[in-house]
Amino acid sequence: MLTTQGEIAAGAHISLKGNANFNSAYAVSNHFAILANGAYMNNESTKKDIKHKMVEFGGGYFNTFGPNKNRILEIYGGIGSGKSDRLFRQFDDNKNLISIDHQKAKYDKKFIQVNYSSKKRDNLRLFGVNFGLNFGTALRMSFVKTNDFFRNNIQQANEDNIFLEPVFFTRMILSDEVQLQYTSGSNFGLKNRKFLNAGNSVFSVGAVVNLGRTAKKQ
Repeated sequence: MLTTQGEIAAGAHISLKGNANFNSAYAVSNHFAILANGAYMNNESTKKDIKHKMVEFGGGYFNTFGPNKNRILEIYGGIGSGKSDRLFRQFDDNKNLISIDHQKAKYDKKFIQVNYSSKKRDNLRLFGVNFGLNFGTALRMSFVKTNDFFRNNIQQANEDNIFLEPVFFTRMILSDEVQLQYTSGSNFGLKNRKFLNAGNSVFSVGAVVNLGRTAKKQ
């Protein structure tokens, strides 16, 4: 959530499934910004192993509005690519391994995203200290297509899908530069596909840092 030229916003978050992601943006002007994001996951269990890497780049428009300029609207678009490696194991009633399904794919993506946030503060009193809270939402549409999909070392037909991803976040203000963030959201695939389908709901925690923000006039 950017407000002024020269501002840098960066955040790091991790989900309950172990999916770590990094987000960054830089305000080139008072209304235009560029961004770079990445994600990494390595989750191993008895029945399945999930590995995932992704990077994306983009740019777009942001603006502050409202009587006190404390509301922010951002519209971004961009491209990305990633790799997915999933291993599914099936066991019988005696816990003997009876089958393995290994799926590996590379994919490309395009996305558009609209963010809205209010800098109007609510207060949370915790351990005798007042912390400011603010809230926001993001709606992303991603167009994803595999380009190198193998299942058990046999090449498969590529698939595509459109994902709609609404996200809601709450930020606890620790200082003018640092905020803690809790994020919740969902993921919906608009096409019925055999393999390239929506993942789990989003629940993550992390921190956001804003540097270079113009000080408010008194």
